[in-house]
Amino acid sequence: MDRYDERDTIFARMNYEVDSPEYCDYYSRHPELKEVDDELRSKPDLCDASSPSYDPIEASEIRSNFSLIEDLRPLCEGKPSSGKLHVEPSDITDQIKLMALDYGADLVGVARMKPEFYYSHRGRHREHYGDEIGDLLPYGIVFAVEIKKEMIDTAPAMTAMVESSRTYLKAATIGLSLSYFIRSLGYSARNHMDGNYLSVLPLVASAAGIGVFGRHGLLISDRFGPRIKLGLVTTDMPLTGSRSVNVDLERFCSNCGACSRECPASAISGNGQEIVNGTSRWRIDHELCYSYWRSNGTDCGICMKVCPFSRGIGFSQFINNRDKIIGTDSVFLRVVSRSDASQKEPSSEKSGRAVQRRSVDPSLGRAKPEVRG
Repeated sequence: MDRYDERDTIFARMNYEVDSPEYCDYYSRHPELKEVDDELRSKPDLCDASSPSYDPIEASEIRSNFSLIEDLRPLCEGKPSSGKLHVEPSDITDQIKLMALDYGADLVGVARMKPEFYYSHRGRHREHYGDEIGDLLPYGIVFAVEIKKEMIDTAPAMTAMVESSRTYLKAATIGLSLSYFIRSLGYSARNHMDGNYLSVLPLVASAAGIGVFGRHGLLISDRFGPRIKLGLVTTDMPLTGSRSVNVDLERFCSNCGACSRECPASAISGNGQEIVNGTSRWRIDHELCYSYWRSNGTDCGICMKVCPFSRGIGFSQFINNRDKIIGTDSVFLRVVSRSDASQKEPSSEKSGRAVQRRSVDPSLGRAKPEVRG
């Protein structure tokens, strides 16, 4: 797999002001994208008052949340304290996971970073446009914040985007807290948050046992399905990696297809997987997806809402009923997607597995982690 260039992402491209140096450079190298991108720029922005989903109060909260995230952006990097404190990898990994949960994460795992987990070049902001990403820290602490079901169920209304902005902000503050702590121990640490990523977070989260990819291109977690927002802190502090999830959803997603059918932009492939950048996956048309965002005025969320894993199916239920679920038609899948059946809580173990939000052990007076493989 080749490293992705952040300049190619739809969010970076939409930041290039017409006739700016970044705009001229990018479209001189990618003239095939200029016409479609200019058309996207001509549409009203997200939360615009002319959009069909507009609500003035909700739009104000969304803008304020993203404004605060922008103000936090310079805090993502910092120098470590002088004098490096010796740590045992397994012990500090457990401590970091508990801290992430206490700060508000619902799932957390650790991955050994691979070069392809990092972007090759930066592209989101003018001051870093085209900068090569070369400081590849070896460990990644990746965590997820739940997107509330009752909020995403309103998608594509603006209420769903309110929740999206809240979870982006929550992930940003969790990552900042962890990175400040790690730097206080004398190690390098870099927070990756909305608008300031050096890494492709879903790839790291998959390696860290947070979840697996579905047809919609979203990472599907066991407990919440795709209803998660990811955060990441990379560091050179030695940590113990989590195990990835050994669940294959290809046949399930091939038979289900709910996200593809319900996508108002027809941006999710209804066909089989393809080889994209050396990996077998379903193709997503990001231009069609983002075009609907701009037309509707929100970040949509319908694919997340209709996914059965958002609405009642956990990995254990899927594995135990694999043949029954895969071998039946979409009517059964729609029935299951409305199920609110409770899931069995996992047993507790120490590091080596992704951790999710915990119960409280009264005898210890502190958080007791719950873990899933």
